[in-house]
Amino acid sequence: MAAGAGAFAWATFPAMPTRRVYCSAAHRDGQLFVLGGCGGGGRALGTAEVLDVPAQRWTTLPPLPTPRAGAAALALGKQILVVGGVDAAQSPLASVEVYHVDEGKWEKKAALAQPSMGISAVQRDGAVYALGGMGADTSPQALVRVYEPAKDHWQPLPSMPTPCYGASAFLQGNKIFVLGGRQGKLPVTAFEAFDLETRSWTRYPSVPSRRAFAACAMADGVVFSLGGLQQPGPHNFYSRPHFVNTVEMFDPAQGVWRKPNRTIRMKEKRADFVAGCLGGRVVAVGGLGNQSCPLDSVEGFSLSQKKWEPLPPMPTGRCSCSSCPAPSLLFIIGGVAQGPSGAVEALCLRDVP
Repeated sequence: MAAGAGAFAWATFPAMPTRRVYCSAAHRDGQLFVLGGCGGGGRALGTAEVLDVPAQRWTTLPPLPTPRAGAAALALGKQILVVGGVDAAQSPLASVEVYHVDEGKWEKKAALAQPSMGISAVQRDGAVYALGGMGADTSPQALVRVYEPAKDHWQPLPSMPTPCYGASAFLQGNKIFVLGGRQGKLPVTAFEAFDLETRSWTRYPSVPSRRAFAACAMADGVVFSLGGLQQPGPHNFYSRPHFVNTVEMFDPAQGVWRKPNRTIRMKEKRADFVAGCLGGRVVAVGGLGNQSCPLDSVEGFSLSQKKWEPLPPMPTGRCSCSSCPAPSLLFIIGGVAQGPSGAVEALCLRDVP
């Protein structure tokens, strides 16, 4: 059952000591780790900071051995694993590093076989699956690799049918669903799933419309592709790219994308925003739209009622944010307000009686 719109509120935390965009975040046990990213000068940072969520206090950690932005980060037990990204010279990285939470120090781990930025990573049963990315030659990668921390080893798995970077990956049962990535500047419409048991790929019908800077989410097994910047078609010379409020839903049980429906469009046209799942709803937060500054508006979609409702606005309007789910919280971290932002705010569920 989806939470009512009144059940949502914003928690505002102290600003990060370091303002940044394209940072990587991981949450474990009441601590939010924020790693790397780009500061005002656009160079990759080694900065590592942790927010004690209940105490609302930041602590500066030893810096990443390799400064990086746009890395994949995951919490694995008492370790935070950081994979790939780009270095201060904007070159993709093969480097993998782990922060030991108890010891308070970093350790270099087995590197990827090839440098890669924009990797999508998910974990299952303590193993980390790293999918896609963009290599040093800027071409998209179809690479899939699994990391077992006990062995400190990356093992190649069957490649994705469609190479891409910056995709969304969702674990559902024994499948990893992948959609919404890019090849160069071109948005990819491929929608594919890797079966962890048979170690094979399945191609599903493509996302119906091609949109840049769209956001994806999964709720109750249904995959959503939301908003973005619609590119004009090849025959329309006068149209400019424009923000859209498109909502496309794929039901794996039916195996099809639902017919487009005007009634389920988002209230706000937006791109470069955060999408997530909280309280049984898909939520869309901030981004860029048809106004001069980043959006603070937030909306939530109820699968049962098939409609969007406004939720409380984000205190600091931002786009290009990092996000991190935690139990009954969705952290929205950094991004761009006027310049790089230090804001850390969380959409949360009130304890409603």
